Amino acid sequence: MNTVAILVAAYNAAATLPRCLDSLCSQTLHDIQIICIDDCSTDSTYSLLCQRASADPRITVLQTDVNSGHAVARNLGLRVADAEFACMLDADDWMSADCLEKAVSVFRAHKETDTVVLRLIKYYEDEQREEDYGLPAELLDGAAIDGMKAFRLCMDAWHLHGLYVTRLELLRRIPYDATTRLYSDDNTTRLHYLHSREVRACDGIYYYSRHPEAATILFHYGRFDFMEALFTLKVALRKEHIPADVMSAFEGERWYNYLACYRLYLTHKTELTAGQQSELKERFSTMLHTFRPSALKRRYRWKPGYWLTLSLPLFDMQQRAYLLFRPQR
Repeated sequence: MNTVAILVAAYNAAATLPRCLDSLCSQTLHDIQIICIDDCSTDSTYSLLCQRASADPRITVLQTDVNSGHAVARNLGLRVADAEFACMLDADDWMSADCLEKAVSVFRAHKETDTVVLRLIKYYEDEQREEDYGLPAELLDGAAIDGMKAFRLCMDAWHLHGLYVTRLELLRRIPYDATTRLYSDDNTTRLHYLHSREVRACDGIYYYSRHPEAATILFHYGRFDFMEALFTLKVALRKEHIPADVMSAFEGERWYNYLACYRLYLTHKTELTAGQQSELKERFSTMLHTFRPSALKRRYRWKPGYWLTLSLPLFDMQQRAYLLFRPQR
């Protein structure tokens, strides 16, 4: 059995994969399993992965049947993972050479720790600039927090980010949520934290590439998956023992993101086809009816531009007025 399995989902990533794989193959922790999953790329990603696998036996290459998104690809890799711990690494990101060794050292020193958070450095490709994401004060100086505290911190606008190494058993128990093509895998992060006995941090660095073409930056139809992804998380949380104040805060966050999605729709409506517009109206209407006024704090129910109405035409008028008098920056 290996010590750490790393899941690398790749789609048309030939330009960035060499940097990503170099960072894994040069890890100071040698006993690792590098599982690369090509998600039906149309460039040379697959052939590049096969070349690297022939040079390093620690690399395993898989391929999805159809292009399905990162969550599906990672779950495919999870089937062949054979390690004590596991993590993911996006194909345009990379790790410091001692990243995995530092994470494992925390696990070895603290047997109750189920998840070790990495130090996150954002790297802005166009500016060649680094920015430290930072960690909550609760995790500094080697301190531990319980799963509920970690869950609260990541639910609070990602005060605790979602890049970490966890026990493979926990990842197998809670695999990546593939409900939607984008964003639903964030739900997995939150549930991993929630189900961890202890969460600690280490100094191993995850370099998170930020570039203008990133899927989370550019406008595209998949951005609207966010509202369904959060609803999926709501359904999952109903099965957990979540304090009422946390669920209330989550509903507020979910409502705020629903508003953001609708305003994104109004801003970019002319870029969508008639079919996409029709489908989105149905999706917005369905999601609107998943909210209850009593579950939202007063400021969400009555603040202009935030007023909750279960009538989509009335809601549409409200949002148009909001954008008219308070344009997005």
